[in-house]
Amino acid sequence: MIGPWCRPRQMLQAQTYDAHASIHDDATAQKLGFKGGTIEGPTHFSQFAPLCERQWGRAWFERGCLSVHYRSVCYEGEEVQATLLASSAEQPECQVQMLKRDGTEVLRGTASIVESPTALDIRLRELKPLADPVILRDVKVAQTSKRQTVRMAFDQNMGDLYPFSLRQKLALITENSQYYSTADNPWGKPIIPMEMLSVLFQYRSKDDPLPAKGPAVGLFADQEIRLVKGPLLVDEEYEVEREVVALSGSRRTESAWVKTRVFAKAGTLVATMLLNMATLKDSYAPYEEEYRRLYGAGR
Repeated sequence: MIGPWCRPRQMLQAQTYDAHASIHDDATAQKLGFKGGTIEGPTHFSQFAPLCERQWGRAWFERGCLSVHYRSVCYEGEEVQATLLASSAEQPECQVQMLKRDGTEVLRGTASIVESPTALDIRLRELKPLADPVILRDVKVAQTSKRQTVRMAFDQNMGDLYPFSLRQKLALITENSQYYSTADNPWGKPIIPMEMLSVLFQYRSKDDPLPAKGPAVGLFADQEIRLVKGPLLVDEEYEVEREVVALSGSRRTESAWVKTRVFAKAGTLVATMLLNMATLKDSYAPYEEEYRRLYGAGR
């Protein structure tokens, strides 16, 4: 199944964390070798929703899972298209992919409604451990955050990390649905789009941050959102907790893989998110100096 060509919008120009601008700010992105501010990865999740609904119906909104590796960044004005390869009895998960007009792959991964191996399950098994950490040297696997209460109302500004509201997002979302804005749906209340679940789950992360060195600039490299007992509802209260489940690295980045678990007020697990936040080594000013001090040589 192939979706339409869409132009996702960039809504994070004013995003700040660690008291500085992010990869979504033009000037910051250009200093790090990008053409301009990048579109946040989960923005693309909305283009898969109609395809997944055609594949699985109502079950997609209740227990759907998107698990993707981001392959290249996307800029405002670029057109992208989502593709879903149908599942089978032998392979219950679907392969998903998004391409630009010129054939550049934006992301690839899996979509499913069952507990089958996801794209990131496989990727985690193949990770090389983080060697010689600098930015993440104080971050440890199994570190867990305090549980935090979160909610998303239509006109609630989602803070420095997400300086816009759900209503503003719905005005620009690539694939809208009446499910997102009215109670005229099987669940009796408006539901939160999957791309905005990422916003909800990260909303208070800065209140209990990882002990990473900074200021430094990061970007989403891998992301999986799984609904367990969904959908999640607008203006409903949830609790989230985060756990570092892996550390990895590349020539340019140091990565913390964080699993977020989301609970309803009754304590029931309703969703999870696995996020690889890859921090760019070149964005941390004293990186080379600290590397030499810690490991006695240049990298």
